[in-house]
Amino acid sequence: MSAWKHNVHDSSLLEAFGSLEAVFALQGERLTMDPLSEVIRIELQGIRYYVKRYWGAGKGLRRYLGRPRVKAEWQNLKLFAKWGIPTAPIVAYGLERNAGAFVRGALVTRELENTLDLAEIAKRQDERLANREWVLRVSQQLADGTRTLHDHHFTHNDLKWRNLLVNDNDELFFIDCPTGSFWWGPLLRYRIVKDLACLDKVAKYHLSRTQRLRFYLQYRGRRRLSEGDKRRVRQILKFFEGRE
Repeated sequence: MSAWKHNVHDSSLLEAFGSLEAVFALQGERLTMDPLSEVIRIELQGIRYYVKRYWGAGKGLRRYLGRPRVKAEWQNLKLFAKWGIPTAPIVAYGLERNAGAFVRGALVTRELENTLDLAEIAKRQDERLANREWVLRVSQQLADGTRTLHDHHFTHNDLKWRNLLVNDNDELFFIDCPTGSFWWGPLLRYRIVKDLACLDKVAKYHLSRTQRLRFYLQYRGRRRLSEGDKRRVRQILKFFEGRE
């Protein structure tokens, strides 16, 4: 049994994205591949699309239990859109099961034009990182989006600079979130620290201490750190100690 949804109407797009079978027949530039999935990029009518195809959910009971990674990703992107967090537009998605076991699935997203991920910006030593006003604008958007996730008891779980895109208008987008999930209590607090530590893992090499502190205050919506904030900041700074 397969379930497939799309929001395309043009004939050429329907041919490419109208069914799960069509999506798995697509040929394009392969960007990544592992034993369970691959990502290809194709261009149609001058627009580029990213196609993520999964043919495995893991071994044994993993094929039956839990939420397949591809399903988690499209559901999480839908949550981002629902919460007002800018993200990649979903074009098509779905999966196929056989006797309850995951067989294959796919997610198609439209390219966010004129964007670079923050990791690439850092790698290139882009001059924008030396522009205080630019950093402040992007930092505020990142703080707002991250706070929105956490206010909903949701954590990204892979909130790295490579999963944050910025376009030529200085607009920030959150992408690639197949492992994000809801948490409560101590587990939520731990996952929040992990999200913030993932961001700071790169920030500490490219931003000043003042800029990093300002981001945390933006995230908290405060002008000064409380005692609880100071404890959390110490946890963030120590999170990856001995693991880098």
